[in-house]
Parts: sequence; structure tokens; C-alpha cells
Amino acid sequence: MESTITYIIFGTLLAVIAVPHWRKTAKHKREAARTLDKNEKAGMLAPVTLHPKINVLTCIGCASCVRVCPEHVLGIVNGRASIVSGLKCIGHGVCVEVCPVGAITLGFGKPRAGMEIPYYDENHQSNVPGLYIVGELGGIGLIKNAVGQGLKAMEDVLRKKRPRPANGYDVVIVGCGPAGIAAALACEANKLKYVVLEQDEIGGTVLHYPRRKLVLTAPVDLPLYGRLKVSEITKEELLEIWKDIVTRFKLNILTKHKVDAIERNDAGLTVRTGGETFTSATVFLAIGRRGSPRKLGVPGENLPKVMYRLIDAESYKNKHLLIVGGGDSAVEAAVGLASQRGNVVTISYRREEFVRLKEKNEKRVGEFIKAGKIKAIFNSAVLEIKPDAVVIQEAENILHNLQNHFVFVSAGGEMPTELLRKASVKLRESEVETKAKAKAEAA
Repeated sequence: MESTITYIIFGTLLAVIAVPHWRKTAKHKREAARTLDKNEKAGMLAPVTLHPKINVLTCIGCASCVRVCPEHVLGIVNGRASIVSGLKCIGHGVCVEVCPVGAITLGFGKPRAGMEIPYYDENHQSNVPGLYIVGELGGIGLIKNAVGQGLKAMEDVLRKKRPRPANGYDVVIVGCGPAGIAAALACEANKLKYVVLEQDEIGGTVLHYPRRKLVLTAPVDLPLYGRLKVSEITKEELLEIWKDIVTRFKLNILTKHKVDAIERNDAGLTVRTGGETFTSATVFLAIGRRGSPRKLGVPGENLPKVMYRLIDAESYKNKHLLIVGGGDSAVEAAVGLASQRGNVVTISYRREEFVRLKEKNEKRVGEFIKAGKIKAIFNSAVLEIKPDAVVIQEAENILHNLQNHFVFVSAGGEMPTELLRKASVKLRESEVETKAKAKAEAA
């Protein structure tokens, strides 16, 4: 009798614990399947940078990778881990670390997804000897990754000991973001002659983040400086750290120097910027992927009211504002502007819904749209920008003539393809296509 009661109590407790867990797990699996289906139909599933590759024969469906992914890229579909929101992936790589059976590796996507990513080897050297690709340009996000790449490439430079050209440098670093600063510190620590060329100001891609945006990173070790212990930090705080490092260690940085060309010659590599040239044994390309902002190509786009990044949302109050685009930068700008007093904010996006947002941004912009703080016009395009208005065409030829003070275009950027072409840097598309062609010919 006692044993029967014990079994009943044990069974009841098990049901109380297990049933809610089972229901929650089943809900998550249904949501993952819906997300996968939505992104497949929208053609927005394939990642554009380094991302997890899952061996479904090894995967046991434990969902460890799903739980640790900060961007909610992964989900459990048909009992196995699967990429359900590929365009959200920025290469954290924590999924690889937690997989108990080693079913996940990191790799680049199909040729069309990775077509604008330069080729580089395990030491981040491109097909051009002495020219290294580090940081965001290589298709891998995150400050920690950028710093690690800069330092790994520098280790290769120290091993190779290329001779310094006469009146030249050991290293020319193009870009003053996290990868560039880490490489410059390594040059200082190893007493190399170097210069950093930056087309804008110190900070690189971080400089273009919206005001006070949280920059997610992880502790990193920097030469000379030591351990940078941060996990969540605002843009302004991080820029202050970079500036402190630059001042304390007297890093040799030239701002407002946009690089026009990189050429290989007998002496090494020549970097051209404006009217100046810099000859070096080694060049680090540590620039962002955005390059020059992508423009709309419509009448009125040259008006002073049109901008391609939002620096300080608090500067805009009681204004009619239009944001063009549907990515994270666009909705972050929209939410920031809609949070200010008296603003009327509209988003124009060419697709029928937001399909590639980070989880937090998707939730936040949805709340603002539901509350009427942001008006979203989907399936739309800007036709003309006027001094006091903007003309937008929606699906089925519906025209909106909106009152407007400022337009913010967040349509991405043109990658510095021309600079790479001039430098004879091979892109990953050509690498994959060449291999595929050779394989087909051999067959």
C-alpha cells in the first residue's frame, strides 16, 4: 500500500514538472518551424557571414546551441538543430563551444551569400602576399573576433619577417576600429614601424552606431593595455576607451585619410590616399563592410535634409521624420527618434514585413508600431524627396505625400569592392566558382 502511494506521489510530481516543460519545448519547436518557413519563403534564410554548419547525423537535438545563441539564429526543427534566421547571425560562435557532440562547425555560406567576402587563409592573409583582411570586412562581426583576428594576423607578420622597404613601413593599417587598434598596439609592443590610416575618426564601425547603442562584446586581451573587461558597454563608453588607448600609447594614427588604392610592387605594397603614398612590407585592411552608404537614386536625394546615419536621436524633436530601410540600423533609428518629444516617425520598407531583425529590435519596433508611435509602410519605395515633403509609392500604386523635415536612409552600404579589385584581392565567390568549375571539368 505504501509503495503504491509512493508511486502515485512520484508520478504526480513527475507530471507537474515534466508536462509544462514538454509544452514549452513543443511551443518553441513550433515557433522555430514557423520562423524557418517564413524566412525560406522570403529568401532571407542564408547567412551572409561566418555561421554555424550543423551535421544532422551527429546532432542529438539537445538544444544547447539554441539556448546560448544571443541572436536566436537556431531552432529545433524535426528533432535537430537548424538555422531558422540566418541573416541574424554575426558569428558569435558560442554554439560551437556548447555542442556536447561536436555537431557544429563554423563556415561561410553558398557563393551567392558570401560573394562579397574577400578570400583569406587561416592567418587572415589574402591571396595577395602581405595583404591581410581583418575585422568586419572578412565577414565576421563582434569586437572580440575583430581584435583576435588583428592579433593572429600580426603573429603571422612577425613569423614571416618581411624586409621593410626603404623609407617605408613594416605595417600600414587601414581602418581604426577594434581590429586596427589591436594591430597598432601589437606593432608598438614589437617595435615595428607602422601607421594607421582612417578615412573618418577613431572608432571604425562603432563610430556609426546610433547614440548610446549597447555594444555587445566579451573580455579581450590587448597588447600593452592588458585585459579589456567588458560584456555590455555603450558606444560612447567604448569610444572613450579607444581614445584613451590611442593617447596613452601614442598610436600613430592619421584620420581623414581615405585609401584609394593598394598596389603590389617589387618593394612591397604601396597604399595611395589622396595625394600621399605609403610603402610597406605589410598592409592590414581593417575596414568595415559598409564602405560608402548605398543611395536611393531619386530626385532630391542631394538635399541637406537627407542623411545616411543617425548620430544623436535626442537632437530631433517635434519633427516629421522618414527612415528608409528595414534592417536593424533602420528600426533602431526609428525607435530612437520615436522616443523623442513630438516626433512623427515613418518607416518605408520595400518588403512586406521585417524579416532580418535581431530579436530585441523586432519586439521593440513591433511595440512602437502597435502603439502608433511609428507608422510602417511596407512594399514601398521613395519616389522623390522635396524640401518639405517626401513622395512614397506603396503597392498597387498608392502614393503618399508625407510632410517631412528629415530623411534617414539605412539601405546598407556599398562594400569597397573597387578597392579590393584594384588590389587584386580574390573574393570568395570566385574561389568557390573556380573550384566548382575545375571539379566539373575533371568529371
